[in-house]
Formats: sequence, C-alpha cells, structure tokens
Amino acid sequence: MSVTEIPSRRGVVVVGSVTADLTTFSQRLPARGETILGDDFTLVLGGKGANQAVAAGLAGAPTSFVGCVGDDLFHRLVVESLSAAGVDITHLRTVQGPTGIAHIRVDDSAQNDIVTVPLANSALDATQIDRALTALAPTTAVLLTQLETPSTLTEYITGRARELGITTILDPAPAAPLPDAVWRNVDIVTPNETEATLLSGITVTDAPSAALAGAWFLERGVGAAVITLADQGSCVVTPTSTTVIGAFPVTAIDTTAAGDAYAGYLGAALASGAELADAVQLAAAAGALAVTKRGASPSLPGREEVDALLAENAAAEGATAL
Repeated sequence: MSVTEIPSRRGVVVVGSVTADLTTFSQRLPARGETILGDDFTLVLGGKGANQAVAAGLAGAPTSFVGCVGDDLFHRLVVESLSAAGVDITHLRTVQGPTGIAHIRVDDSAQNDIVTVPLANSALDATQIDRALTALAPTTAVLLTQLETPSTLTEYITGRARELGITTILDPAPAAPLPDAVWRNVDIVTPNETEATLLSGITVTDAPSAALAGAWFLERGVGAAVITLADQGSCVVTPTSTTVIGAFPVTAIDTTAAGDAYAGYLGAALASGAELADAVQLAAAAGALAVTKRGASPSLPGREEVDALLAENAAAEGATAL
C-alpha cells in the first residue's frame, strides 16, 4: 500500500531501542589493553530507535515511539529528551531494572566504535507492539524499525505493519541474518555499505556493487533498497530503476547517529507523501548535517537546517530543492 493512499495517515511510528549514550572523545582510540586520556565526555539520549524517532519528529512528522525504558536514574533523561523533540511516548513502557546503555568512543577522525547493552530493551514484546500498532494505525503512514530489538520480534513487527497497511522501513543494523519472511514484509531497506555486504555477501564499495546488493534484497521480496555509501551518496534500487543520489560535502566530526538522522528524515518525508527520490535527498542532507556535530541525539538536525542545506546545494549545483 502506498503511503499516499490514505490521506489521514501522515504519522511515523518507530519501534526500537532506546539507550543512555555514554560517549568519550579522544585523539585516537586505545589499543587493546591500553589506557589513554580523553578530551571530552557526554551523556545523552541514544539508541537507534529513539534517535530515529527524534529525527522524524524534528523533520516535522507526527511521531510515536514504541520501546522500553528502565526505572533507573536514566529514565528521566529518556522521557524528557523524547518529549522535547515532540515525540509521543504513550507507548514507551517503563520496566523494572536499568535502561539500555551504549558506550561510544570517538576519535579525531570522526570514527567510532560502540558497545550496546540492551537491558530494558529486552523487555519489548509482541503484546506491547500489537497494542501500539493497532492504536496508531489509523494515523500512521510509515513504520521505522531496526535490529537492536530482540531478533525474534522483527518478523512480528514487520508482519503486523504489513497487515495494518503501514509502509515499513527497516534499518538492518546491527546487521544480522533474517528469514525470508521478514524481507517480504519490508517496503524499504536502508543498509550502509558494510551492512549490505554482510547481509548480501556482495562486497559493496561503490554504486555498481551497491546496485548488485540492492538487487539481492529485491529478490527476497523487499520493495526497494536504499544503500548509503558515505561520501559517494545513496544508491536507490527499485524494481524499475537504479539511481544514485549524491552526497552533501561536509566536514565530519562524529559519525554517530548519522544513519539514524537519515532514516528518520526518510520516514518523515515518505509519510508526508514525498516520492522516494525526493525523500532520499532530504534524508541525505539530514545525515550529512548529523556528522558535523558531536553526540547522538544532539547531532540530529532540525528541519530548518536541512532545508537550508538543500537550498545551498540547489544554488551551487543546480539541483532541485524539495
């Protein structure tokens, strides 16, 4: 079902993870067994699900989040941060125990490594998902989900969204093998080059190899594949065409949450009725801006920033702004 078929549906629902992100910044990452001195530290809202919800909210879409948070000292951080971005947290469930945690290390080249501990996220279950999606379906056009939720739930999430006529976007991160039943319920998959390589078995390094990997997803029933290639842009593979949408040149400081900014803006644009190519361009601008700031949720750009970058690009390169 197209997101434009039901005019009353303009919302985005995100089913996914939420964490407290503890991030250290240093000139380089330590070698195995080494201790080094860092330059800075932040504690902010994170988790791929929560980040995507914040991004979709900042993009202007009515956004709801479905997930679990602990009843510990990080509970307030999660609730206040999601609410501040305009995200509906009616279906954010508080469970006993600690909130999910992500430990992120970032070096001066903007590269990072991450250890995520699910904790409260593991409490997400089919009953909570079904209750939320059933309630939200009348006003929801797009569902975003990722692979930081319990793997046994991915098939249920995507299948239930298909039954309710909600367009499903899967960010397959962290990459993990999925049954064909999941792929058949996915309208758009958005892997980066590493994830596309791991999932398809095709080494993705450029647009031609991304196109081959995209075809692999379509062969398994996915409606369209949008493979992100960092500064090489995005390769969009559909049953009728393969196109490359260019990247926006920026100076990267921290790549954390760039993919989440991309996914959130993509979902918001599609929910508003945008065509896929236009939605990808908007998403690419949001992802580019996210790498210019430190942190996860604090790096997610507002709509005015994204529109300004699109306008600059149109002026400089003759592109058509959304």
